Amino acid sequence: MDRRSFLKNSALGGSAAAATALAAPAYAQGNRTLTMVTSWPRGFAVLDDAASAFENAVNAMGDGEISIDKKTPGELVGAFEVFDAVSSGQADMYHSADYYWGGQHPAYNFFTAVPFGATAQELYNWYYNDGGQELHDELGTIFNMKPFQCGNSGSQSGGWFREPIQSAEDFNGLRYRMPGQGGQVLGKLGASVQNIPGGELYQALSSGALDGLEWVGPLADERAGFQEVAKYYYAAGFHEPGSGLIASVNLDVWNELSPKHQAIIENAAKSATITQYSQTMASNGAALERLKAQGVNVLNFPDDVWDAFGAASKEVRDEPMGDPLYAKVRESFEASLANSSSWIQQSDGFYVAQRTRVMGG
Repeated sequence: MDRRSFLKNSALGGSAAAATALAAPAYAQGNRTLTMVTSWPRGFAVLDDAASAFENAVNAMGDGEISIDKKTPGELVGAFEVFDAVSSGQADMYHSADYYWGGQHPAYNFFTAVPFGATAQELYNWYYNDGGQELHDELGTIFNMKPFQCGNSGSQSGGWFREPIQSAEDFNGLRYRMPGQGGQVLGKLGASVQNIPGGELYQALSSGALDGLEWVGPLADERAGFQEVAKYYYAAGFHEPGSGLIASVNLDVWNELSPKHQAIIENAAKSATITQYSQTMASNGAALERLKAQGVNVLNFPDDVWDAFGAASKEVRDEPMGDPLYAKVRESFEASLANSSSWIQQSDGFYVAQRTRVMGG
């Protein structure tokens, strides 16, 4: 199916027309300034951290020849309108999470996160060494995009709840925010699943419009203030074990750039990933302790709830298999995951268990 057909038939397609009102990409004398629209409010921990690290890296390496002008939601388009704005050429690039575009094509889920999928390390093993980037490019070509991995949240928490989850039946009727295939899983358990932009989540939870939500992890969740309105926090989630953030450039714009400027963008995306991911993982532990000090109950789901997550996840992952590109991406992803995990379990996994046993902590 071609790009126009996808846009016409997708839930997000209508916003492409609205994006035509945007100004044309900016060109300063001797400098190409790329307008980057993002899905994150300014200052949002982890997510805007990654977008800002990418912007700063391009601007530093560009040395006056190429730069990025970051626009947050509402400055040009809404948080969930960035895909269509870039696809149509009314913005140069976006920074977002590609599982938001599962309505455009279900294969996009694999490049951010799928339930019981890849950790950050496993995602990048696939992406950079086992064909993931080439498949991302193939998918992007349909929509006139050149995508890159550009940040990672690490393993995301199970989320915030007003009441504890004691069985899978507790999800029935629960008004819960979770995007991507994870949200589809909770839908199969009876939840009323909603996908709300990050900047609107605190209000939705505090007003009672939501009974619970998942966001990122302790650092980002603390800064968002969810601990003020919910006191049950589940540390481990099934849905996003290592969520890749994405910078995607309009393909026409990409093809106009010199090899030097293309290399700057590609390497800035990798640099931003390392910078933001390490910052996040180094900060989550202390943030979790601060949440506990504010009266948050940190829990994990019971085994039977994990079993229900697993059964529903298998159904959700199977449902789009009639699409050949989805099937191709899934096969590649799962083959790489199996290859990576066989060694990680015997090496890193065993080592960490022995370190904890012998050294403590």
